[in-house]
Amino acid sequence: MSIVHTEAAEYPVAFTPPDTVLVILGFVMVLTFMALIMTRRLTPMVALITVPTIFGLFAGAGLGLGDMVIDAIGGLAPTAALLMFAIMYFGIMINVGLFDPLIRLITRLLGDDPAKVVLGTAILAGAVSLDGDGSTTFIITTSAMLPIYLRLGMSPVVLTCVAGLMNGTLNIVPWGGPTVRAASALGLQPTDIFVPMLPSLATGLVISLLFAWFLGLSERRRLAGSVDTSRLENPAGDGRLGAPRLFRGAENKPGALAHLRTGNIVTVRGARTAVDAAKLVDTADTAMADTMLDPNRASLRPKLIWFNLALTLAVMVMLVLDIYPLAYVFMVGAAIALIVNFPRLKTQADEIVAHAPSIVGVVSMVLAAGVLVGVLNGTGMVDAMASWVTEVIPPSLGPFMAVITGILSIPFTFFMSNDAFYFGILPILAESATTYGIEPVEMARASITGQPVHLQSPLVPAILLLVSLAGVNLGDHHKKVLWRAVVVSLVMLAVGVLVGSIPLMA
Repeated sequence: MSIVHTEAAEYPVAFTPPDTVLVILGFVMVLTFMALIMTRRLTPMVALITVPTIFGLFAGAGLGLGDMVIDAIGGLAPTAALLMFAIMYFGIMINVGLFDPLIRLITRLLGDDPAKVVLGTAILAGAVSLDGDGSTTFIITTSAMLPIYLRLGMSPVVLTCVAGLMNGTLNIVPWGGPTVRAASALGLQPTDIFVPMLPSLATGLVISLLFAWFLGLSERRRLAGSVDTSRLENPAGDGRLGAPRLFRGAENKPGALAHLRTGNIVTVRGARTAVDAAKLVDTADTAMADTMLDPNRASLRPKLIWFNLALTLAVMVMLVLDIYPLAYVFMVGAAIALIVNFPRLKTQADEIVAHAPSIVGVVSMVLAAGVLVGVLNGTGMVDAMASWVTEVIPPSLGPFMAVITGILSIPFTFFMSNDAFYFGILPILAESATTYGIEPVEMARASITGQPVHLQSPLVPAILLLVSLAGVNLGDHHKKVLWRAVVVSLVMLAVGVLVGSIPLMA
């Protein structure tokens, strides 16, 4: 039994393989995980637990494997708490009807044209992404747009693709994480990195919007002549969002409509008996979407809409000011929302249970990601992969180090955390580049061009939140978004070279 030393802890391991073996194991582990979820062999949560466990044992983790994982989960606990209470808070706001006016406004502006809806999704995601927080962006975008996708029979995967692409492109803003990390690692000012990258950012946004438009056109063609208008029927006939027609009723009677409350027994108008919602809900619907589509749900609180709006704005302001930890802000916000909107103990308990499926889905994936993070860090795979990158670049390619860094940022920020890349690999690459006359600030600019791809990584809690809220399989999301994200990253890098913010060669 030997001891492996890391920056955070020491772990007892069975043996320590050579760095070359760790590099191979690291890459194969991530690729195996990707293959399993993209082919739908395993759910993301199961794959996040089993695949790293197996590879961790091959890497000699031995008895230290548990400590590695628990340490990583401890680091992810604040994120899990944030997502849990953020989902609960916005779920409550959805149930009480805060977003219904916004949904009706968007519906009037965009109509029933899928192309306009997808483009509107991209614009909304881009606007909210300016706050630099992916979780907030995905919660707001999904809350506003998912009901419309379900109402029109559109694919929620298109929503996650467009939202993920726009958020990833805008992730290079100077108050966002990657640019700040690059600046901190190299002793630079974030604005010195960001401002010369504005042409790249603008081009990346244009490409992302074009992708959104073509995805919308594809949805328009797919749905042309085949939209099930019975799903949209609203008995009131007043143009409001109707409850989804998910089935024909317990007696196969046309006109039966479900009033959905996730996990509860629901009554069916037009049917004689109560039925289990779990057996009748369309698989495209999600826990957060269920109540948004019924304008007559019992949880509506129209008299409290101004209070709920003020509370939500206060929560958003607190997020921006960053006075308190984000998880605590949402904890307090959810508690106040429950007390005011559901003062009775029974209704509070029902409201909490109603959001349990969404909460369990995303929090379990975040905590399961701790297994992958723990194995990557605890076994030394990340350090070995970082060292290998710097060793395999031949001296003849040294003058092209900035472009090489931009290209490497695409896969490496996907396979590892931003912290590992910007604090572990970037300083080494930047130090090597200085011998060829390439400035650290130029290396930093190149390093942030991979962010559209990074945001799709299963190591990013925000993307796990997005696919959970939309009820989308992570593998299906990757199939649609990854190649588009790679195109956006390469275009941003190319534009940076063309305008001179990133040198093609020294």
